[in-house]
Amino acid sequence: MTPTLAHNPKTARFLDAAFDEEVLLRQAQGRQVRALADFAAVAGSRRSMTEEVALRFSVSRNRAFLLLEIACALVRRLPQTLAALDNGDIDLFKASKVTQLTREVSDEVAAQVDAWMANRLAERDPEAIRRSVSHAVQKFDSAGYHERAAKKRALRHTSLKHDDETMSTLSGYLPAEVAGSIYASMSRTAQSRRMKDKSRTLDQHRADIFAERLLAEDGHGKPRAHIHVYVDFLTLAGARNDPATLAGHGPIPDWLVREIASDPDSTWSRLITDPATGQLLEAGADKYRSPASLARLIKARDRECTQPGCHRPAEFSEIDHIIPRARDGRTNHHNCHSLCKGHNLLREEPGWSAEPTGNGGTIITTPSGHTYEAAPEPLHEPRPEPEDDESPS
Repeated sequence: MTPTLAHNPKTARFLDAAFDEEVLLRQAQGRQVRALADFAAVAGSRRSMTEEVALRFSVSRNRAFLLLEIACALVRRLPQTLAALDNGDIDLFKASKVTQLTREVSDEVAAQVDAWMANRLAERDPEAIRRSVSHAVQKFDSAGYHERAAKKRALRHTSLKHDDETMSTLSGYLPAEVAGSIYASMSRTAQSRRMKDKSRTLDQHRADIFAERLLAEDGHGKPRAHIHVYVDFLTLAGARNDPATLAGHGPIPDWLVREIASDPDSTWSRLITDPATGQLLEAGADKYRSPASLARLIKARDRECTQPGCHRPAEFSEIDHIIPRARDGRTNHHNCHSLCKGHNLLREEPGWSAEPTGNGGTIITTPSGHTYEAAPEPLHEPRPEPEDDESPS
């Protein structure tokens, strides 16, 4: 890693000033939300109020409808999320991740999700918030989630959108485990081809493989790829219905992970976690100190690129030393973590540095001198220690 340059206090001052304004903007959004909810409470029909907001704000009807929906949901059903907006901990876009995923649940479930998310909003990116809300919805409304998921899966389809300059976009709305497997399979083949043919980028190889497979008529069976699903044993056995995690997607319900597990072509890796913290201790049958099993442990533990805000699956990321080997950094699970190629290269930029906190955790320092702490998410919710007066069951 390039030696860290001296931090520039001027850049820190500018960045802090910009963030102070961001907090004020968030708080202003909180006030705007309350005003919109007050307007909705006394206005006429939903169509009428939507059109009026669209005109007053000079936005589309869809944007006006979304603003009203978010405002009413926050004020009427999600007081903890609204408080985070009022405090400047989140912005309206992050708050919308909570409102969108609780749109179809009951008031009781919405209140449970809102309370559960209260301490899981600040200093998190929108995708991380979305995943936590999805987990909570599945946790508190498993039956309703199952019913809604069945309806969504029945709506699977493909679509074609023609673009400019001879290009079009072909997309598929598919179950998460199917889409993830397809993408992983194409990526592995593309990486292999890229080793032999540098004239095309990885994206170009992946796109060409996509076209080749769809146009193939001889049909030799569907390609399969190893996808990573994280599930605790009790949920897998059906004794508990906690959500599992599909790498690159986020929480998936217990019934879906059991469906994936029952596929005769599924493969398994043994992961041992600390029951108190949920952190991964061992992956696979081998000792993690050997290079191959260390890589397996790190990718299974991290699940994604460990740069805050990046959610690229670890299986498509690189394993990097936090303290570089040139500075006598050790090759172990404490000093190694997953980083996507872009964020691995970022660490080589002047002024960036990282120090390990243990088990893949890092304290990242930016060129302006700001620090951010990152650590792998536990594979399951930490289990509380028993009270002193309780006897173990």
